[in-house]
Amino acid sequence: MPVQHAYQPRRTPLRPNPRRLIHLTIGTIIVLFILLLIPRHSSPRLPKLPPALRPFRPSAHAPPIQPNSTSGDARWHQSWDWLRPFSSAITLDEHRSVLPPLVERVPIYTYYDSESAGGAETEEVLNQILLTWRRAWWAQGFRPVILGRAEARRSGLFEGAKGKGGGEEVLRWLAWESMGGGILCSYLALPMGAFEDPVISYLRGGRFGNLTRFEGLGGGLYVGPKEGVREAIKAALAAPEISKVKEISDVVPKEMFKIDATPSSIAYYAMDVVKAKYPKIAEELPISTSKGMRLLNKLINSHLHNNWRTHFSDGIAVLKPIRTHMTAIVEPAVQLAEYLAQCPSSPIMSSCPPNNKNCKPCVAAAPMRISTPPIFRNNSKLYTIGVVPHPWTTTSSDAFTTAIDVPFIRRRSNRDHWLTLVTKELLGTGVSTSPRLVKFKEAVASPYGAAHSVWFTAEKEYPSDIDWHFGFLVPRQSTHDGKSQTPVPGPERRPADPARDPLDGVLPSEKELKKERELLEYAKMMGTTPEQQRLIRAIEAWNLGDVEAWRFARAFMARRSMERRGWEEEERWVTGGKGSEK
Repeated sequence: MPVQHAYQPRRTPLRPNPRRLIHLTIGTIIVLFILLLIPRHSSPRLPKLPPALRPFRPSAHAPPIQPNSTSGDARWHQSWDWLRPFSSAITLDEHRSVLPPLVERVPIYTYYDSESAGGAETEEVLNQILLTWRRAWWAQGFRPVILGRAEARRSGLFEGAKGKGGGEEVLRWLAWESMGGGILCSYLALPMGAFEDPVISYLRGGRFGNLTRFEGLGGGLYVGPKEGVREAIKAALAAPEISKVKEISDVVPKEMFKIDATPSSIAYYAMDVVKAKYPKIAEELPISTSKGMRLLNKLINSHLHNNWRTHFSDGIAVLKPIRTHMTAIVEPAVQLAEYLAQCPSSPIMSSCPPNNKNCKPCVAAAPMRISTPPIFRNNSKLYTIGVVPHPWTTTSSDAFTTAIDVPFIRRRSNRDHWLTLVTKELLGTGVSTSPRLVKFKEAVASPYGAAHSVWFTAEKEYPSDIDWHFGFLVPRQSTHDGKSQTPVPGPERRPADPARDPLDGVLPSEKELKKERELLEYAKMMGTTPEQQRLIRAIEAWNLGDVEAWRFARAFMARRSMERRGWEEEERWVTGGKGSEK
């Protein structure tokens, strides 16, 4: 029989004996004695761990609270490191969101002299046109400023201009020179291009080395440094025909101006353009200036609105990640989308702005498409309206109940459910919360994202000054779609309703919709008792990504509104309310 070798042979245990114990004891004593005799200064030193790897390192102080960083319940901190997934890593305060620093808006100047308005009624209409001008340029990232005689008198060249004529044109340039140059624009010249349009981006940069005018705009738009403006004024005042000229650029040497090509993104409604393109308004102006200018203002607003619609040919997307019980949450956003999608009211239907004679007029029978997809899409031709719910709102809507406690949150609710669903197409399913938050913050607060989307929280209505975000007066009521139906009888001959996109989800019944609205109202009042506050803290701790997104969107919208209100109050104090909302 062959010998079988064991894989692990049996080990013989070491049995301690007195001799071995004596040797071990003596060896231990000798080692300890040697260690005690070694001097302290020669003891070996281990290298220090970096601060980030020391678990018991001293905690840092929170950064100081910045001025004007609070509005209602929203709190924020401005930092270039705003794309950190979690703001508390910078602020050490989980309730303070980190936002990108406010970009300094480049001022754009226009001149308006109320003394030459021609009556109270005409002045009121011109104030409405100034408001339209300010709103349009503010939405494009500028700081509109209305100048007047006070700024003209402040110029160092004002005394030398007395008695030489030139009228309002010279005063306009003197006022511009006193402000240090930059951009001078007629209040009848408005932006009709995309946010990323090259000319608008160039103007928004605010760096102008040469005095420049644009072909085809006449005196509608100038840019230049203060030195160039000053030299142009001096040359104009020295010209003998200054008293008869309408534009300073006609009497100064041609080499003083750099002439750029006609910008396709600036619409200038000069009076000669109105006479040529809009005879209905031109015929009304000699009869009643106020009525004619009121019609012109309405026409300009309709062109601004339709221009916005044409930039987003794929329609408007209202995000609805939870397909079954989120209809009530997105109702205000859907209503806003319907207002934006409808054809604007205009005194001259199917008309085009001066800068785009080949525009696509709005047709009521072919309205702008509105969808409610469950995911965010980075599409430059699709405008996104996002409603960000608090984690409690998301959980109660998804569960379709208010009977929620801590065990329910831990065992039956999905963590960061809203954020995961919204970014599913961008990042897939196997991605953690941190990269999802970075993508979300870019969509909300980057310059490109802010121009192609608007975000607000579910627990509050969208801001009342939403017109300033879009740059035109948003309608506040829906209109008929313009489609006709076959008369009764004969319903079988009526065209079928258009097929719904499967991504839009199912429509709830009246009973379900009523329950959804009750859940939303309950969520708005949540947190009034200690027990509710405990549940709020628990659900926020369980959904760190969702609550970070909610606070970020809330803070960004609050800061945007506060920035505009602060500028409005400052301008109202200086101009006496010219071009302001009444």
